[in-house]
Amino acid sequence: QVQLVESEGGLVQAGGSLRLSCTASGNILRITRMGWFRRAPGKQRELVADLTSNGSTNYADSVKGRFTISRDNAKNTVYLQMNTLKPEDTAVYYCNADINWSQYPYWGQGTQVTVSS
Repeated sequence: QVQLVESEGGLVQAGGSLRLSCTASGNILRITRMGWFRRAPGKQRELVADLTSNGSTNYADSVKGRFTISRDNAKNTVYLQMNTLKPEDTAVYYCNADINWSQYPYWGQGTQVTVSS
C-alpha cells in the first residue's frame, strides 16, 4: 500500500515563509513525478508545482519566483519552499505523485496553509 504523508501546514503572516514536505511510503519501485496542488476556498484545485524524475519543473504563474519545489530521492520526499507568501496563497495543499505504474496518481490527505494579511 502506497501512502503520501504531508507535513503540517500552518498560519503565517503575509510576506513570511513556510516549507511543506511530503513523503511517499510503501512498496515503491519508482516515482516518476511528485508535485503539489492546492484548493483555495470557492476555487477549483490547481497545480502549484511539480518535479519529474529527470529534474524538469513546472510552476503555476502565480507562484513563480516565490515557491521552489525540490526532492530527496533517497527519502522519497518532495518539498515545497514557499516564500513571500500572500493571502491568496491560503488553501489546502495536496501532495501528488506518480508512483510505480499506477493508472492514477496518489494523493496526500491535504494540509491547510493560511496566510494572514
